[in-house]
Amino acid sequence: MARTLVTGGTGFVGSYVARELVAHDHEVVCYDLSTDTATLEKLGVADDVTVRRGDVTDPVDVLSAVRETGVDRVVHLAALLTNTARDDPRAAIEVNIQGTANVFEAARAEDLERVAWASSAAVYAPPGNYPSRDASGLHGPVTEDDLVYPDTLYGATKEYNEHQARVYAEEYDLSLVGLRPTVAYGPYRETGGSAFLANIVEKPALGESFAVDYGDQVIDWQHVEDIARAFRRAVEVDAGDLSRAVYNVAGVSASVREAVETMRELVPDADLTVTDEGELPWTQRLDDEAARRDIGYEPRYDLAAGFRDYADTLREEHGLEPL
Repeated sequence: MARTLVTGGTGFVGSYVARELVAHDHEVVCYDLSTDTATLEKLGVADDVTVRRGDVTDPVDVLSAVRETGVDRVVHLAALLTNTARDDPRAAIEVNIQGTANVFEAARAEDLERVAWASSAAVYAPPGNYPSRDASGLHGPVTEDDLVYPDTLYGATKEYNEHQARVYAEEYDLSLVGLRPTVAYGPYRETGGSAFLANIVEKPALGESFAVDYGDQVIDWQHVEDIARAFRRAVEVDAGDLSRAVYNVAGVSASVREAVETMRELVPDADLTVTDEGELPWTQRLDDEAARRDIGYEPRYDLAAGFRDYADTLREEHGLEPL
């Protein structure tokens, strides 16, 4: 039985990763500054994991957590996301860069079997920086070999993490797998630069109105359960199957307007308004062929199924009938 430590393990993605690992016979330690198990409890796994309070910026604490819990692999998710990184650059560098170094150092000291760690699609430049590749004139999809040129501090820290991982793998023979998720959605997300998009689902699911900008701009919508499966696969896959150090993992590409229409089909009387104002910063069309081939990544949720699952979870909590 694998024993896996998940940094950021009580957060949104971390809790889903913990549940996915438990379902596949991992013993799981959730390592996080927050010991609030609310999301783990909602997912039904709070009693199946060990929660250990810890700080990835403290190298001694990270090493102690790995050593004392006897884990043989790590899923490293702890990070300050886009808005928090922008508001506190120093903390972002300490958490995202130094924290990742501390995890890699612990893996080196304890000779861990694998670290699967979170990079991000935020490493890519805005869409307009990539040439169109077909008659449609659309930009992308981008591959792992395309130029990365992040325009946010968060993205810059993730680009640096990729360099860190490459050096640690080459110099110290560590088995490291980085994943670049896109826009995560699903029940219980509260933070991050794209968290506001949750209201496209949550507001109409509960009979409330919502207005959103960005009209025909395309987002890659990735259900959090698909992301969790990707990290579970990445921490389990045989090293011989890997052809890359970092992999794109994508969901379903759809415009904000298409997402709104999807919710209107699920909730015909939904009071949703969409405008063409504003500009999204993300590059959202990713080529994830390598992840599908090497780690067996296969998203299960299309937009309608993902939104229905999300909405029904919320409606059940509020005593409402499913859609």
